Amino acid sequence: MNYLSVGDLALTFRTRRQNVQIKSDLARLSEEMASGRKNDLSSVAGSDYAPIVGLERSLKALSAYQTSTAEAALFTDAMQAAAETVQKHSDKLGTALLIAGNSEHPNMIQTTTADAKNKLGAVISTFNMQVADRYAFSGAATDRPALADAGTILTALKGAIASQTTAAGVEAAVDAWFDTPGGGYETIAYTGSTNSLAPFKLSDSDSTTVTTTALDPGVRSVIKGFALAALVGDGALAGNTTERAALAKRAGEQLLTGESDMVIVRAEIGSAQAHIENASARNAAEKTALEISRNELVAVDPYETATRLEAVRNQLDTLYALTVRMSRLSLAEYMK
Repeated sequence: MNYLSVGDLALTFRTRRQNVQIKSDLARLSEEMASGRKNDLSSVAGSDYAPIVGLERSLKALSAYQTSTAEAALFTDAMQAAAETVQKHSDKLGTALLIAGNSEHPNMIQTTTADAKNKLGAVISTFNMQVADRYAFSGAATDRPALADAGTILTALKGAIASQTTAAGVEAAVDAWFDTPGGGYETIAYTGSTNSLAPFKLSDSDSTTVTTTALDPGVRSVIKGFALAALVGDGALAGNTTERAALAKRAGEQLLTGESDMVIVRAEIGSAQAHIENASARNAAEKTALEISRNELVAVDPYETATRLEAVRNQLDTLYALTVRMSRLSLAEYMK
């Protein structure tokens, strides 16, 4: 009977080749099991990788937009919180000033307006807030505060009202300082930019711009109310209780008007917040859909992969057992 035999060297080479192949399969299946993705994408894409590349590109872009929308949300949320804080201060102090003005009691007027001076500093600090090292109410000039400090503003206002002897005269001078284009507020108080902040990119085709700055009429209005009251607390119309009471009352009215104006400011910020939230939800839904599509192309079946992995492990165990058995073949062993 004719038969072919395999020499020892050939057998060794064949065994080594099988060992390398099985270990390679074991490593590949282990990696696929851990990552959940196929190692060899050519088996999926063939010669056309365009669908997979397109999905990966879209997912990376959405991840970038996710960061942008998160930044935009943080920015507008902080602005909304600042506007809400100022609105509450304005409402509370406005009511207190009306009560003090109507009472015409010198001590009550002085105590309330002195508090207004402190509140002015707090309000300016609020509008000079930073979000991620950027000043929120400075427009495009995010590297500098939106407003000068309270001392600078009050010093300029005291110069503007120096010749006034009545509450009406002081109020008119303060109105002119705040409201005249190119006047004191725009050249001394506001230190930001007249240009809006650069738009936040939310997707390939969508963006939002936050236009609110400390130049807005609502912001001016509320700061004017605090400044009027602070001037009384700083000695304006000293010695004339009646006029001081009238000015304190007018400051209270201005603050309540400013509190209403802040509603408009908050609505503008809220509109940007809603836009950002909708874009974020849309991007999240698109990302989920793309991930599902990608997984349908490149994801492995965990059960099938585990089964194949176990089979390869058994192959490796069998190969090792055969190798040990074959290494013990000798004439002495054969004769036993």
